Amino acid sequence: MCGINGVILADNAANANYELYEGLGLLQHRGQDAAGIITCGHKGRLYQCKGNGMVRDVFEARQLATLQGSMGVGHVRYPTAGTSSDSEAQPFYVNSPYGLVVAHNGNLTNANELRDYLDHVAHRHVNTDSDSELLLNIFADNLQKTGKFRVNEEDIFTALCSVYDQCRGGYAVIALIAGFGLIGFRDPNGIRPLIYGERKSASGKGTDYMLASESVALEALGFSNFTDVKPGEAIIFSKEKVTKRQCIPQREFTPCIFEYVYFARPDSIIDGISVYKARLAMGEALANAVVRKLGKNMDVDVVIPVS
Repeated sequence: MCGINGVILADNAANANYELYEGLGLLQHRGQDAAGIITCGHKGRLYQCKGNGMVRDVFEARQLATLQGSMGVGHVRYPTAGTSSDSEAQPFYVNSPYGLVVAHNGNLTNANELRDYLDHVAHRHVNTDSDSELLLNIFADNLQKTGKFRVNEEDIFTALCSVYDQCRGGYAVIALIAGFGLIGFRDPNGIRPLIYGERKSASGKGTDYMLASESVALEALGFSNFTDVKPGEAIIFSKEKVTKRQCIPQREFTPCIFEYVYFARPDSIIDGISVYKARLAMGEALANAVVRKLGKNMDVDVVIPVS
């Protein structure tokens, strides 16, 4: 389990760093082991800061100010694959093709198969034990196959369709292509959450967009019109437009039950369901089950939650 967010601002002169930082703070409950931000500035240059620790510890004011650019991606990590090394703090980046950044929440179940493919077929070097780096390189390999100097939306969707064919497991991903825009996509079973919202630009011209693991990160920063990324769907956010495509047919919808049990904040809404109301309904269902089992006249001294 991790927390991810991404911001693209309509105003090219604005910086997304502070909103990414604030958003990660609101997602801190999803991962306390590491945090990172990569932003994209003038002429596609990327700036990054990441490391082990809480959001407030990783990003000092001086470091945060160096993260220039009107779009970027952030991540807070709770390691469920790989190690706790600094090198596995996300987002991950590869320079080829085009300058590609990925922040990933989830787990790939065929990591060994993907690692073997990248080594023997794609000839791409993987530097960590993280399955997120594998996903990044699978995406990069499929973009590389276009052979183009610059890609368009159609090329990206084609590459993502191949990613869906190759990667198995649960994943919510926010990617960034330097100088192009943001991409959000989600596994075909909808195991991990991903939501986006919009906001009128501070300049009054255009619309800002933000993606995040939970709605609380969007709401606190003034975004509205929340929309969940559908299972198997990919969405591309550029300065000019937003483009969606169902890259793979949605399979049986099987969101992770632990999102509603304790991963998510109770004031979040995930896939249209209030986390607070879901937890309340679970408690009522459990109480009814206890009554059926022990009877209405049971003698209970205390109820203890266990997680």
